[in-house]
Amino acid sequence: MRCRLAVAAIALFLHLAAAASTDIGSRVQLFVDEHLIDRKRHAELRLNPPTKREIVLTLDRPWEGPLSAYFSVFRDGEKIRLYYRGGEDFTCYAESADGIHFARPELGLVDYKGSKANNILFAGPQSASFAPFRDANPHAKPDEKYKALCYEVRNKQGTMTAMASPDGIHWRRMQDSPVVPPGEFDSLNCVSWDTSIKKYRVFDRYWTGGNFRGVRAIESRTSDDFVHWSEPTHNQYAQGVPLEHFYTSATTRCPGAEDFYLAFPKRFVPDRKRVSSHPESGVSDAVFMSSRDGANWDRPFLQAWVRPGLDERNWTERSNMPAWGIIETPRDANEFTMYISEHYRWPDNRLRRLTVPRHRFASIHADRAGGEIVTTPITFTGAALHLNYATSAPGSVTCELQDETGHATDGFSASDMQPIYGDDIDRVIEWKGGSLAALAGKTVRLKLMLIDADVYALHFD
Repeated sequence: MRCRLAVAAIALFLHLAAAASTDIGSRVQLFVDEHLIDRKRHAELRLNPPTKREIVLTLDRPWEGPLSAYFSVFRDGEKIRLYYRGGEDFTCYAESADGIHFARPELGLVDYKGSKANNILFAGPQSASFAPFRDANPHAKPDEKYKALCYEVRNKQGTMTAMASPDGIHWRRMQDSPVVPPGEFDSLNCVSWDTSIKKYRVFDRYWTGGNFRGVRAIESRTSDDFVHWSEPTHNQYAQGVPLEHFYTSATTRCPGAEDFYLAFPKRFVPDRKRVSSHPESGVSDAVFMSSRDGANWDRPFLQAWVRPGLDERNWTERSNMPAWGIIETPRDANEFTMYISEHYRWPDNRLRRLTVPRHRFASIHADRAGGEIVTTPITFTGAALHLNYATSAPGSVTCELQDETGHATDGFSASDMQPIYGDDIDRVIEWKGGSLAALAGKTVRLKLMLIDADVYALHFD
């Protein structure tokens, strides 16, 4: 009797373990959160700041200037499109083939002081904050291949207006009336077609106390047709995570790892003033956070992702604002390009390029003494494990596949592979057991043993 009960208990345990497994298929999994980490020893999540590169655009045209802001960038075929506010009254456009050298095409659309030889798309109240994207909805109309939401003030109230374009240059309102009720939307309200839910999704700004009181915060809405939008869902964070002023959010899906929403809010500290001669108070930096559903957000890193640095002009009010968009760099498939604005309200207001090695926004890290993690139960699709990792010269990474109870799988234990070392975006792990095809679809755990190393991402293929 006891034997039968024990067997039944084990069977129940295995059933529950399998039922609780996460199917990651062959999708890239980033170590930006602990969702797949069951336990860890002498290992920690570590944020990976970007590298600051060259200035790609200085806002020195007469219709641009110190108040130019709210940059959006996305790849469109061989072209990289850049949209931004010029001054306070114009929406402007630039383009590039390499993400470094941007040209301002003479569009001939808007008269500025007697000439249309400029890169102004349109002028008016809808230019305060213009957030465009190329519509990935397979049912998008030909004359609405590009869409945007823009913030404008009507009757002293903030609203969002929907706009569309057949070519990204010639824009029209989709309807004259606003598409959401009045709110405090004076920010870059990031919007796109969300392939996971088959709806449009916007991450907009609200104030926690309402009517410009409390702190600036982020919420999201969804829509089937880009005109009728749902009630907002406020971003949720873990207990103990502080509410801070997020002036913008730069929320987007991660290229090649679309399970993840990534956000790069510009964090604003309004009651500080570093440069006494500057007319406005406040200082800013940029932070990083992630989500798997767009509503519940992980902030294990409370430190800055980008600091103002030694440049005094970045220590004034609304500088250090990340642009919306992550570009897969044309000349280097192993690199992401992003952008951040600097020197707001200074004569040399400008846009700087940032780079991040592909999928290396954060990592699981262990120092020279060594550490390890074990994942939650997972199922996968494929025949090989790929790691995105880096070590020091004496460092290493060793991998082990276990069953759901934590026992090493024959042929795929730590002793069945040579520890790897080096720096690779995509390294295939080789065990004596060979192909993983026989384990695909079965519940397993992955154990990573690190010595002075970082693992940024993994996937099976």
